[in-house]
Amino acid sequence: MRGLVLDYGGVLTDLGDDHAAVEPPLVAAARRFRGKGVRPAILSNADGLWRPPSAWAPVFDVVVTSGEVGVAKPDRRVYLLVAELLRLPTNECVFVDDLAVNVRGAVAAGMVGVHHRSVDATLGELDVLLG
Repeated sequence: MRGLVLDYGGVLTDLGDDHAAVEPPLVAAARRFRGKGVRPAILSNADGLWRPPSAWAPVFDVVVTSGEVGVAKPDRRVYLLVAELLRLPTNECVFVDDLAVNVRGAVAAGMVGVHHRSVDATLGELDVLLG
């Protein structure tokens, strides 16, 4: 796997048990996997005006918001678009979302899906898939 696509609300905003963390745990994980050659991206159903915090800019190669591109999760086209922008085939991408319907959409588009239920569980799955 060479791509990591993360939802914003509910995934990147989840602090888990460490409320004193310098950055959200899944942002830190994206930073760590990036150092191993994985290309991280954010895929959000936010409007086109939303942007991630500027401190995250060096972590994510691609940020796709549904409001900006005109197609929303779980539409297969948005997963194909983010993979194309990462310059990776969908089967080389892991997608993480807290909504099962969005994970199913990513899997239907060819990505490996991870249903985010807790920070620890998601980090464990990502370590297996990307570690």
